[in-house]
Amino acid sequence: MHASPLGAPISLRLTQAATAFLLALLAACSSTPTRDGPEAKPPSGLDKTPDAQPRVEPIRSGGPNKPYTVNGRSYTPVTTDKPMAEKGLASWYGRKFHGRPTASGEPYDMYAMSAAHKTMPLPSYARVRNPANGREVIVRVNDRGPFHADRVIDLSYTAALRLGVLNGVAPVEVERLTHEQIRSGAWKADGPPEAAEPVATARTDGSDRAEPVAPGFWVQLGAFRQRDGAEQFQRQVAGELDWLSPRLAVIGEPQLFRLQAGPYGSRGEATDAAARIREALKLVPVVVERR
Repeated sequence: MHASPLGAPISLRLTQAATAFLLALLAACSSTPTRDGPEAKPPSGLDKTPDAQPRVEPIRSGGPNKPYTVNGRSYTPVTTDKPMAEKGLASWYGRKFHGRPTASGEPYDMYAMSAAHKTMPLPSYARVRNPANGREVIVRVNDRGPFHADRVIDLSYTAALRLGVLNGVAPVEVERLTHEQIRSGAWKADGPPEAAEPVATARTDGSDRAEPVAPGFWVQLGAFRQRDGAEQFQRQVAGELDWLSPRLAVIGEPQLFRLQAGPYGSRGEATDAAARIREALKLVPVVVERR
């Protein structure tokens, strides 16, 4: 064994250096975040972000609702408008997926009130409650996950913030809102909306039953004498334009069924959407306003 100029054996100094390097590496790894997280400077006021506003959106039998397999396990999403309620753990996802496409084709926005579910029909709206503090939020479910056996829902960063579950997974109660609950307003904490609330209505069939249609600007793609024809065209359009699928709705009127996309907050937004539809489908859509 040879001594170094500093007096310590060379082999000993090498061993000490290697040990110091390994300890430094382990320390660095232990300080690296092991989960997804927020951006360095998230927007202010996220705790005051309003709930997602439920509206009736068509459920597709294919697209994001077709059976799929992840990590060797198969899932069969629900394709009917049925109530769903469950209890389990909630997790959340943030900047790692921010801006990337969700299962429904929409970009994930970690600052919106949204969530992912393994089998809930997309899109859906759900009430999520944290029993530990009594907080509740309404989220729009537009993605798939979380793929852990004990977790039932994956929340956006903002939804998790409002529920008080940012520190990790936490027990929650999840309830899917049905179309009937949304139409009647029964999903609201204070019950159905007051009669004075403006709601445009359209018949769903030849009966006296009326279906609420959200006010705003809509893009009409076609009108049919039979609902089957409108729904078949809806499926065709949804299959070709994933980005438009969540906005498509068949609106029934006496002796006529209209396929429209909306609502849009302004005529300009609706006009822009109509231009994209015209370019993609080679048809002439019409912008209409519902009050």
